[in-house]
Amino acid sequence: MSTHTDEPTTEPIAAGPNDDYSVPADDETVVCEYCGAPFSDEAFRALHWGLEHESELTDDQREAAQDAFEDENQALRLFQLKALGVLVVLYFGLMMAYLLVT
Repeated sequence: MSTHTDEPTTEPIAAGPNDDYSVPADDETVVCEYCGAPFSDEAFRALHWGLEHESELTDDQREAAQDAFEDENQALRLFQLKALGVLVVLYFGLMMAYLLVT
């Protein structure tokens, strides 16, 4: 097992037999210590930890995974509210246009 680091690395990623990663060599990535999967930032790696390596995590990694999950849920909820707002405005806008045309 590798040590935990939050520093991005530019080292090329060696794909395993079941992995299909195509990361350009000049892109900075954050690598999962458990399986070697590359991620663009720490939040995506933390989400991966919580989903794929939950039983192997340290307390700090588990907390990072939980924080990333909560942040992702908040972002998704905000997107859902914005999408609902757009649909409501579109619906009433089209209804008003229909009333003006007929």
